[in-house]
Amino acid sequence: MLRNRIYYRIKPFIPKSLRTVLRRRLALRLRGSVDNIWPIMPGSERMPDGWPGWPDGKKFAVVLTHDVEGQAGLDKCRDLMRLELDLGFRSSFNFIPEGGYAVPVDLREELVRNGFEVGVHDLKHDGRLYWSRRGFRQRAARINRYLSEWGAAGFRSGFMLRKLDWLHELEIGYDASTFDTDPFEPQPEGCQTIFPFWVPRAVTHNSRSTSDGSTFNDSNGGYVELPYTLPQDFTLFLLLREETAEIWCRKLDWIAGHGGMALVDSHPDYMAWNGSSRKSGEYPIELYQEFLEHIRSRYSGEYWPALPRQVAAHVLQSSALSQRQTEAPRMARLSPTLTEGVPAGSFATGGLHPGFGNRWRLRGTRAAVLLYSYYPADPRPRRAAEALAKEGVTVDLICLRENENEPTRETINGVSVLRVRRRRYRGDKRRYVDQYAAFILTSFAYLTARSLTRKYDFVHVHNMPDVLVFSALVPKVLGAKVILDLHDPMPELMQTIFKLPEKSLSVRLLKRLEKWSLGFADLVLTVNLACKKIYASRSCPPQKIDVVMNSPDDDIFRFRPPKANGSNGNGSDPARPFVILYHGSLVKRNGFDLAVDALEIVRKRIPTAKLMVCGGRTPFFDEVMESVRQRALQESIQHLGARDVNQIVEAIESCDVGIIPNHRNIFTELNTPTRIFEYLALGKAVIAPQARGIQDYFGDEDLVFFKLGDADDLARKIEFAYFHPHDLEQIVKRGQEVYLAHKWSQEKLNLLNSISELL
Repeated sequence: MLRNRIYYRIKPFIPKSLRTVLRRRLALRLRGSVDNIWPIMPGSERMPDGWPGWPDGKKFAVVLTHDVEGQAGLDKCRDLMRLELDLGFRSSFNFIPEGGYAVPVDLREELVRNGFEVGVHDLKHDGRLYWSRRGFRQRAARINRYLSEWGAAGFRSGFMLRKLDWLHELEIGYDASTFDTDPFEPQPEGCQTIFPFWVPRAVTHNSRSTSDGSTFNDSNGGYVELPYTLPQDFTLFLLLREETAEIWCRKLDWIAGHGGMALVDSHPDYMAWNGSSRKSGEYPIELYQEFLEHIRSRYSGEYWPALPRQVAAHVLQSSALSQRQTEAPRMARLSPTLTEGVPAGSFATGGLHPGFGNRWRLRGTRAAVLLYSYYPADPRPRRAAEALAKEGVTVDLICLRENENEPTRETINGVSVLRVRRRRYRGDKRRYVDQYAAFILTSFAYLTARSLTRKYDFVHVHNMPDVLVFSALVPKVLGAKVILDLHDPMPELMQTIFKLPEKSLSVRLLKRLEKWSLGFADLVLTVNLACKKIYASRSCPPQKIDVVMNSPDDDIFRFRPPKANGSNGNGSDPARPFVILYHGSLVKRNGFDLAVDALEIVRKRIPTAKLMVCGGRTPFFDEVMESVRQRALQESIQHLGARDVNQIVEAIESCDVGIIPNHRNIFTELNTPTRIFEYLALGKAVIAPQARGIQDYFGDEDLVFFKLGDADDLARKIEFAYFHPHDLEQIVKRGQEVYLAHKWSQEKLNLLNSISELL
């Protein structure tokens, strides 16, 4: 490190072009002597003990990362994003928080919205991060603020410098500052593996003092290390002056043959695009494009195109592997080249980023779940409770009893259910208050009594109402952690239901109760980024909030690729009905009336158009159906009534296109309907409203969008779906890429890891 420190002291006084020339000469001289270890290190293909394999039986993983080093690279990020989108890839863009450029918020949000990841690249990228332990600790505190602000899970040091034991002070899920083999780097020792691996904290006893007098508590934990396994673009094309992507492709083929992780680190700064004059220190973007096309054409369907945070989560998905590695008493359990110079019993003060925990911590714990709804009919609480039970958690769930036929007590898929003899009724505000108050008192009494005979480790409370969380007062006093799961923002929902002005006393009271409830909880879960932003802006620190989306159960909604419907506008079967599906609650905000208005317009051009409706009857439904009869549309609408989840699958499979015809209001602006993912999972197109809660995740070409609340525009988009089946197929494919990044198996992992990290 002394050599590196001297270099980075004099580096500012050496012109960049001269530094590159010197590095190039050294690299060319070195290349002939490292052919036996670069670009392939013999032995690095050995799988780690207990390796679980890749998801869905994929042969190997492909992970794309980009380090943005200057303004030139920043200016090229969107072009690079579009190129990868066109080729069916997503990547991670790592930005320098305090470098020579400002990181625009809108760029970060656009990347995330399109399914990309944002990571933190060093702090200043000046080579000084590891100069002293005291200095690192000061910089780590600032890095952690950026990790939290950006919602980032990953970190990479500048110049691939590293002290892996120090990185435990960062609140990260993974680090990417190592490589399998790269003798051209300033710190050339490689980790000698093409697989991700776990870096545990050292285990000692109690607390200890450091050399500067600070005291830290030792604890278990760690992070996942993701080595880059393909040479950096700077090394290949600028130092070694390679003119093709052959080395990349050859190394990729070798990694694929051994089932490893092909992780590449490239730099937008050095990419020259079509139509731009190529400058010194750049290489043609066609080389990177050639590499991606090689992956697509040669290994179609065989690789897992993953974001770094998904790989890190997958490593922790095997609880046996996590437990074995987390319990390792020393870093020496890892490769010696990584642990050289790491003191036994070194301390750590950081933790994993929310969403990357050690699931084995859940086994043997006890949980109470409070739900002012029906179980197992309510899908989010059911999926969460069953996921906990499968991880070895003893789950006691309290909910409402819908009718006398339901047993008061029963066990469903490992979840012990107690039903309270109350039913949920919709009505005026007073009825809501009375029902909520009664259930809160009942839950409080039950939890208090049970806590005297058994100790709960955590209580998982689903809203509404938010204040149901205070039922867990006694368990919290006795040491239980309290999790508040916010399905909906209650002030906005009540504004919508009762048409309340934002400044009304009722709404202001709901916001105050929300603030108290969030303050009482130890962890807050919510359903999407839009809701997280609202809670963070008015009630809660963002680092206390994790997002677990309402994805459909992928064991029920089994993934199917899309098919171009031959009947849509090409004349192959003009008599076949064109089926438009609406499924969901038949309430005003969900826009069943807009669907009917759009159908009336559509039938002028598509006489076979038919609206199929799934949902229980409501007064609003009867009101709309009266207008249907007046317009003589009853023959074109089929009401199937309420349907269970398996019948919903059958309905989606029988339709041509699904619609989410929401009215415009403050609630539907924030909502990310699960129905979108249900259609996409089954390979069906969906027409969705242009709303913040949806566009946070889906780009303009990932769904068919209509103007929120506009029946005329909805009709136009239904006609587009009918007359352009092949365009529709491509849109579904892009939408499915977003769905696959958020399917329930992934969101479940986020849930389990968030809770285990809390414990």
